[in-house]
Amino acid sequence: MGGEELSVGEVARRSGVAVSALHFYEAKGLIHSHRSGGNQRRYGRDTLRRIAIIRAAQRVGMPLASIRDALASLPEARTPTRRDWSRLSSAWREELDARIRELIRMRDTLDDCIGCGCLSLDRCRLANPGDVLGNQGAGPQRWE
Repeated sequence: MGGEELSVGEVARRSGVAVSALHFYEAKGLIHSHRSGGNQRRYGRDTLRRIAIIRAAQRVGMPLASIRDALASLPEARTPTRRDWSRLSSAWREELDARIRELIRMRDTLDDCIGCGCLSLDRCRLANPGDVLGNQGAGPQRWE
């Protein structure tokens, strides 16, 4: 890689992401580095584009596991292209649409109740008569 390698500080400065976030992304398998002879992290320039993809995906609410899987489909050490981004973002569209539908449903029923966990009450005469949802497990069953 030679002159194309970037230190963790350079990547942080150029990407606008804290060094601690870079370490976190690396621990989660979203980005990769190697160690220099002096045991310092070095990143390829392609890491900057990968971080841009991570940040855009996080901004729209994609979970890190989905982002990691998507990035794993890209060739190693190659800067992701516009075509790569188009393919990744298209694949996320269905998941985002489902999440939007769920958020709208939650918004529209928010004043109805707290999702039928009923703050540990054993019954709700309106939305959960006889605590039928309690048989499905603990917590807010209607929203999961």
